[in-house]
Amino acid sequence: MVVVIIGLLASMAIPRLSRGSSDAGGAALDRDLTLVRYAIVHYSVEHGNKFPGPTADEFTEQLVQYSDATGDTNATRGGQYVLGPYLQAIPPLPKGANAGRTEVLIDTTNSPPKPAVAQPYGWVYNPSTGEFIGNVPSLGTAQLEEAEAEAVPLEIPQGG
Repeated sequence: MVVVIIGLLASMAIPRLSRGSSDAGGAALDRDLTLVRYAIVHYSVEHGNKFPGPTADEFTEQLVQYSDATGDTNATRGGQYVLGPYLQAIPPLPKGANAGRTEVLIDTTNSPPKPAVAQPYGWVYNPSTGEFIGNVPSLGTAQLEEAEAEAVPLEIPQGG
């Protein structure tokens, strides 16, 4: 009888544990997206409403190094390089086929940028719009509507 009860408990617990770990990856993705999106907005506010980029290397350098008002970067603070850094590093993608990747794919064509899961990038970024997403498969219609409702808008404060 004890073995049957343990078996029943295990059959209920194992699916919940696996579902919990997949939800954790989604929560980590949401957290990292929010973190990087806020860094992009902060950079933009301090650089005359210009988003970091336009190349992947410039995007990364401008967020993780010190910069001047024009976006030129330097590893150390001093002189004209007094802005930033906005992140310590680009976070690794926490879920999906490219989990662990930190590379950024630039997509200047699509708004929002489109994932390219077959390519070895963790993130996809449009430097014209400041949109930043995880390089994970596209969401279904219902999931996309839910994600858009929860998304943090990239609003740049105007004026002074």
